Amino acid sequence: MRNDDTMILEVDNIVAGYTDLDILHGISIKIESGEIVSIIGPNGSGKSTLMKTIFGLLRIRNGRIVFKGDDITGIMPERIVRKGMGYVPQEKEFFSSLTALENLEMGAFISDCDISESLERVYRIFPVLVEKGHIRAGALSGGEQRMVGFGRALMLSPDLLLLDEPSAGLAPKMRDMVFEKIIEINRAGTSILIVEQNAKRSLAISDRGYVLEMGRNRFEGAGCELLENEDVLRLYLGG
Repeated sequence: MRNDDTMILEVDNIVAGYTDLDILHGISIKIESGEIVSIIGPNGSGKSTLMKTIFGLLRIRNGRIVFKGDDITGIMPERIVRKGMGYVPQEKEFFSSLTALENLEMGAFISDCDISESLERVYRIFPVLVEKGHIRAGALSGGEQRMVGFGRALMLSPDLLLLDEPSAGLAPKMRDMVFEKIIEINRAGTSILIVEQNAKRSLAISDRGYVLEMGRNRFEGAGCELLENEDVLRLYLGG
C-alpha cells in the first residue's frame, strides 16, 4: 500500500476514443506512489479505454497525462515503458508459440542490461514458472498464462503497473492467487492501477477507487469507503 505522498500518475480531464467516437469525456484520476487504485463501473463505462489511453495506445483529443512528473501525453508506448510503466491488457498478454521463458525475455527486449536479476525477481513472485519455462505459453493453464503475462510486464521493474481485468476468466482459486500476487507486487514497491469486474474484491485491496459511468467520473474515494457507499453498492456492486 501507499508509502509516501509522491504523485506517480495524474490523468487530467482527458477526452479520447476510437476514430471519431469519444468514449472518455473528461476523466481525471491520480495515483500516489505505492498505492493500489481500482477503476470500476459497468460495461461500456470506458475503463479499458482509459487504460489504453494512459499507455499511449489511443490518441488523446483533450487533457493531459503526467507520469512521474513528466508529461507523457501523446507519446508512444515504447517510450512510456522506458519511463517505468508496465501494462497487462485484458486481451491475450503473451505469445502462445513462445515458451514461458521466451515470453519473459520478450518483456525485457528493450533492456541493454543483464536480465538474470529480473528473471529471479519474477520467479520469486511466480515460482511455478521456473518449472514451466520450457513449455509453450499456449499449452499452459489459464492461471499459468496469467502469471506469464504478469511476469513479462514486471521484467523491467516498472514503477507503475496497469492491470486490465486481471482475474477475468479464471477459476476461483486462481482469482484468489491473482489478488494475492497483486498485493505482493505492490508491497515490493510497484504502484498499481486495476480495472476489474470483481469490484468488491478489487476495492477491498485498494487504497482508493474511482467509479466511471458513460466515460465520466461518477464516484471516487478510499476503497473501504466506496464499499460502504450505499449508492455505489446499489448501482455497481449488487448491494
